Amino acid sequence: MSVLAAAGAGRLYAVRAVFTCLWRGKYFSSGNEPAENNPVTPMLRHLTYKIKSTGPITVAEYMKEVLTNPAKGYYVNRDMLGEKGDFITSPEISQIFGELLGIWFISEWIATGKNAAFQLVELGPGRGTLLGDILRVFSQLASVLKNCDISIHLVEVSQKLSEIQALTLTEEKVLLERNAGSPVYMKGVTKSGIPISWYRDLQDVPKEYSFYLAHEFFDVLPVHKFQKTPHGWREVLIDIDPQVSDKLRFVLAPCATPAEAFIQCDETRDHVEVCPDAGVIIQELSQRISVTGGAALIADYGHDGTKTDTFRGFCGHRLHDVLIAPGTADLTADVDFSYLRRMSQGKVASLGPIKQQTFLRNMGIDVRLKVLLDKSDEPSLRQQLLQGYDMLMNPTKMGERFNFFALIPHQRLHGRNHQMNACQSKPSPSPVAGFGELTWR
Repeated sequence: MSVLAAAGAGRLYAVRAVFTCLWRGKYFSSGNEPAENNPVTPMLRHLTYKIKSTGPITVAEYMKEVLTNPAKGYYVNRDMLGEKGDFITSPEISQIFGELLGIWFISEWIATGKNAAFQLVELGPGRGTLLGDILRVFSQLASVLKNCDISIHLVEVSQKLSEIQALTLTEEKVLLERNAGSPVYMKGVTKSGIPISWYRDLQDVPKEYSFYLAHEFFDVLPVHKFQKTPHGWREVLIDIDPQVSDKLRFVLAPCATPAEAFIQCDETRDHVEVCPDAGVIIQELSQRISVTGGAALIADYGHDGTKTDTFRGFCGHRLHDVLIAPGTADLTADVDFSYLRRMSQGKVASLGPIKQQTFLRNMGIDVRLKVLLDKSDEPSLRQQLLQGYDMLMNPTKMGERFNFFALIPHQRLHGRNHQMNACQSKPSPSPVAGFGELTWR
């Protein structure tokens, strides 16, 4: 059962609480850390060489190097999840979270006509805990899915995490097929007999009828940061501190940079973060869904175009200065859901964002909790279930900090035959599970 002990679950609130850096004058400082707290890591050495060669780098380039550099990247060769890692995610807190998401995909599959086959595609699957809970629901509802051909497709850049996912999800007695040079770099069969494949890029996943899942995926994609000045927008860059050769600092670009094109002309905030990579992925998902059907469910920390500076780091379940000891801590920025909606370019309809508390309650978390409590006679297990529920639902913890957002075909909201003549009655499509009143965007 994927519920954490009280000690582990209790740390989550500190893990990703909103943290705003202090902006001090012309130069952005990440704080006056003493030298002993600013170790010269291999990544810091790599970045200082890079900056000396090419000049200050964007925050987006910094995040990309720190998180996914093939040799030294934070995500590439380590397991950063769980109590012993740097942060904990919802699936690690309670099995109920993944179970309800499994119900969501089955509900959408039924609502859209029970297609003969579907791909379940997860972007950034972590340790595979969430998918494991979803697949358990699929097995429990095998009678509903018995005539459907299901396959699993995981988009994962971390070799370390892909190995952990394989251990979590596949039958050990069935050997994995490995081909490092292929777009499908690993293949296997899940414990319930479903074929599963690993990819490094969404583009390589077959373009078939699919349901897409992105849980805490978009918040680690690289962001460009901009500050409004008397001279117009200026991008925030990262440079070497001239006073300390092994220390980084934030500075403002002296003139406009190409990424400024991503800022809306009517932007009213004085500081914004933009994630072009997220826009590319949303455009790809929107195109696929508009052509082949299916849906995408996105769950992440974020806002609807209201926040400013959300760039922060986490190490050992504590907030960590983003410029100190790069490569040893997770870097993240809240997702701007208004930007994701805009990047869908009208090809699909969008729902949300809505708070996690609302989504999970609409999905029946209270009923599921009661069932599990009624089945358990062990006081410690009951306590874990209640603590996990509180962590997921409490507005001061994850209940209102986490959001759900969906991309679905336009006809899903308006009925398949929405171009009917006036004499015919318009079909009434079933509501989209988890979301309340549907809003046409």
